[in-house]
Amino acid sequence: MSTSIRFGTSGWRSIIAGDFTVANVRRAVAGIAAYVLSQPAPHRVLVGRDPRFLGERFVDEAARVLAAHGIQPIVISEPAPTPAIAYAVRTLKTSGAINFTASHNPPEYNGIKFSTHDGAPALPEVTKQIEAAIVAQGDDPKIPRVGDDHAAFETYDAKPQYLKRIAELVDLKAIAQSGLKLVFDPFWGAARGYTSELLAAHGVPVTTVHDYRDVLFGNHAPEPDDHLLEDARAAMRQSGAALVIATDGDADRFGIVDGDGTFIQPNYVIALLFEYLMETRGWRNGVAKSVATTNLINALAEKHNVPLYETPVGFKYIGELILADRIAIGGEESAGLTIRGHVPEKDGVIAGLLVAEMVARRGKSLGELLAEMFAKVGSFYPVRENFHLTEQAKAAFTEKLKTDPDQLGGRRVVQVVRTDGLKLVLEDGSWVCYRLSGTEPVVRAYTESRSEDQMAALSSAAKQFVLSA
Repeated sequence: MSTSIRFGTSGWRSIIAGDFTVANVRRAVAGIAAYVLSQPAPHRVLVGRDPRFLGERFVDEAARVLAAHGIQPIVISEPAPTPAIAYAVRTLKTSGAINFTASHNPPEYNGIKFSTHDGAPALPEVTKQIEAAIVAQGDDPKIPRVGDDHAAFETYDAKPQYLKRIAELVDLKAIAQSGLKLVFDPFWGAARGYTSELLAAHGVPVTTVHDYRDVLFGNHAPEPDDHLLEDARAAMRQSGAALVIATDGDADRFGIVDGDGTFIQPNYVIALLFEYLMETRGWRNGVAKSVATTNLINALAEKHNVPLYETPVGFKYIGELILADRIAIGGEESAGLTIRGHVPEKDGVIAGLLVAEMVARRGKSLGELLAEMFAKVGSFYPVRENFHLTEQAKAAFTEKLKTDPDQLGGRRVVQVVRTDGLKLVLEDGSWVCYRLSGTEPVVRAYTESRSEDQMAALSSAAKQFVLSA
């Protein structure tokens, strides 16, 4: 029986040579081809990748399957950031893009992201059509593909036009004039040769670490999280840099380290950039955040009297608001953001560069800027934890999520939000949000207290709610 191919929050991912095989890639691409052919002509699809193992082979197979279905493949030969591929979709006006990446997943994974003609991540109604088309092929499909003697597909270099657009959106001159020194860590990923080259071309001193291909990503996930940024911190100390900016495997996520070595939570980065963009660009058309992202953004939206959009988890929902020009910035606590006038997709490259611009123009560290923000609207302390459950416990907790609790840890629940999962807002504005994983027996608990003293108690109450299911 064939592997079930499901496109989750951000595409289909699986283990290379496990479920992620050449045969299953052909099935997935044939399903995408069926969707593309149901859309208006001309039928042209970009095919790109990050630097993962066997990426070149998967791109070649995808191009051959598309061509055999009468769709013109346009191959991005070198690894490219997910946002650069999204920008190429819009630049070339293609029917979409197939991107071979498992983003920040460990090195044994690969995956497929599909972007539609607008450069946005495919919405659920699109991925359901693709999944249905895959199922319709049957258990032993004969997937047509162009033979090995027809390898001359059109190619495209995504870098020049994308970097040109980034230079239009970020004040690189201000960064250079400030004398700010930076460290950039691409985590051996798709942003190699992007951020560092753009900074160097504009006279910004930049030290780059992990600037070579390693399909094992240093033997860990290519995720720019606190505990994996020690090499970048060391380079910062040695070079006297004021910031570390980092990207994940496909450069759609960001990681930021302040000058004193403190990792700055993505929640805080999004909030700081939201206010900064309002003040420097004059954009007041709103802000979007996922339901699991800090309510510091809610407080800022209220203070500045701009619309707030709280979406389910999944950047595609924020992408819709970008396309409609309803927001200045949209972000998720998992380190994804984009801004007005840019791609409707997460962009870790522009995130890091905007943070550098903000620090350069403000002349203050991120810690100082965050302290000033807390003084304006109050303090917010978000935490995310994963709880691994047995299948039986997951089933019990799934049932528990259907009820509306009136208290949590002895504290009154004043609001129940079901935008995505179950979010319980408490009397003082603290909250807990529970989301079940769709792929494993894991529940994610997002908590946010209004003071550091309350963090441990709230986290304990959140955990007890799960374990008592």
